[in-house]
Amino acid sequence: MKSNRSLYIALIALMCILTTTLKADAGFEAKTYKSPKGESLNYRIHLPEKGDAKKQYPLVLFFHGAGERGNDNKKQLIHGTKDILAYSEKSNEPVIIVAPQCPKGKQWVNTPWGNLSHTMPNEPSHSMRLTIQLLNESIKTLSVDKKRIYVTGLSMGGFATWDIVQRMPDTFAAAMPVCGGGDTKMANAIKNVPTWVFHGDSDGVVKTKRSRDMVAALQKVGGNVKYTEYKGVGHGSWGRAYADEEALKWLLTQIRTSS
Repeated sequence: MKSNRSLYIALIALMCILTTTLKADAGFEAKTYKSPKGESLNYRIHLPEKGDAKKQYPLVLFFHGAGERGNDNKKQLIHGTKDILAYSEKSNEPVIIVAPQCPKGKQWVNTPWGNLSHTMPNEPSHSMRLTIQLLNESIKTLSVDKKRIYVTGLSMGGFATWDIVQRMPDTFAAAMPVCGGGDTKMANAIKNVPTWVFHGDSDGVVKTKRSRDMVAALQKVGGNVKYTEYKGVGHGSWGRAYADEEALKWLLTQIRTSS
C-alpha cells in the first residue's frame, strides 16, 4: 500500500513537471540554425498560427539570461517569451518570436557583467555572430515586416540587446534592454532607435549604473529613450518588465523610419 502511494505521488510530480514544460514550450517550435561553415545555434521560434502568406508580421528577437544557457533548446523560454506571446494573443497582434539559446560557458557579449563599463568588441561573440546570421536568414525567408523588427533581452541578454542594436542600428524599430549594459560611446549611433530601458535599483549582479549611464548618454545626444527603475528590486527586474503590458504595447507599436 505504501509503495503504491509513493508511486502515485511520483507520477503526480512527473505530470506537474511535464505540464510546466509543455506550457513553457507551447507555441514555440524547436529548431537549429546551421551556418554556411557548419556551425550550429539552437533556437525556438513562434510563428502566427493562422499566418497569411500575403501578410507581413513583426518579429521580436529575444535574448535570454546567463542561467538559461545550454543545449536543451528549452530554457531560453523560461522568462519573457511567454509574456510577449500572451500579450500578442490578448491584443490580437500576431508576431514572430525568435529565441536563440547561447551554449553553456559562452556569452552573447564577451565582457564581464560586473564591470561598470565596457567598450563594444570589434567583432561579435561567436553566439552573437550566429544570432545575427539567424536573424538575417529569418528576415529573408519569413513574412517579416522589415519596419517592425524588435529586440529585447534580460541580464546577459540585456547586454546582447544593446550590442546588436549598436552593430545593426538600421535594422530595429525598437529595443527593450532589461538589466543590461552597453557601450556609452555608441549612443550617437543608436539615438534613432526608440529604446525603453529597465533595471532594479538594488541590482547586485549588473550594476544599475550600467543602465543609468546608457540612458544619460542617449539623452545627451537627443536619443529616443525611456527609463524605468524599480525601487527595492534586485537583479530579477525582468519579472515586472515583461509583465508590463504598457511596455509590450509600446514595443510592438514602434515603426522604423529612415534616419
